[in-house]
Amino acid sequence: MALTGNCRTYPPTKEQGSVQNSFPDVIELNVGGQVYYTRHATLVSTPNSLLGRIFSPKKDATNDLARDPKGRYFIDRDGFLFRYVLDYLRDKQVVLPDHFPEKGRLKKEAEYFQLPELVKILTPEDFKQSPDDYYHSDFDDASQGSDQRMCPPSSLVPANRKYGFITVGYRGSCTMGRESQTDAKFRRVPRILICGRIALAKEVFGETLNESRDPDRTPERYTSRFYLKFKHLERAFDMLSECGFQMVACNSSVTASFVNQYTEDKIWSSYTEYVFYRKSAFF
Repeated sequence: MALTGNCRTYPPTKEQGSVQNSFPDVIELNVGGQVYYTRHATLVSTPNSLLGRIFSPKKDATNDLARDPKGRYFIDRDGFLFRYVLDYLRDKQVVLPDHFPEKGRLKKEAEYFQLPELVKILTPEDFKQSPDDYYHSDFDDASQGSDQRMCPPSSLVPANRKYGFITVGYRGSCTMGRESQTDAKFRRVPRILICGRIALAKEVFGETLNESRDPDRTPERYTSRFYLKFKHLERAFDMLSECGFQMVACNSSVTASFVNQYTEDKIWSSYTEYVFYRKSAFF
């Protein structure tokens, strides 16, 4: 039975508390805005973990636990990744989607929840790269070469997936005064967008591909919502070239608008797309 406000008014006696769990059997959680229902036994299945201690049967459910406006226990962590933490607590193993791009972040979640065995699962012996290789900030300016990753051999790619198009797009802008072009103030490329078949995009860009806006999409489907975790077009072009793609078309559009009514300075905005194609091995 779930706890109610009336239950808190009349706490159990010491004798009752010694044999009864102060938590309900089914617990409703709000993790970073994502709602989960799970058994209390699942949360305490690893007693030495953070959740095991927070939801210990010896702990008073009314103390030290934040609640959201609907009374659910609130945990301020990544709500999307918590599903894999919960899977591990249930089965003591975790199954990740193919080309999972958030492994570095999931490892951080496992460390936060103090699940050392899950950390080991996410850290195989050949996991030599820095965590930064897996979850760059969109505003990280560090230049990195593409020689840290290699396209898989063509023998590992299904024959009917060896060819296709990938479109690379980006938006740029600059502010320019009327009198001199030397006064132009350029802005950085905010994001490099990737369109195309899921399997091809993952093959080329691997862990540098951010799928957060279109997660768990099957490989044969198409998307226009992926973007890269770095901002260097040359690096994207190198990665496409290494995987046998060639540029076949490009186009760009430019618009201009005044900064404000008191100046003649204009903001020039552009959107550019580069279309790459790889032929089938049979053509």
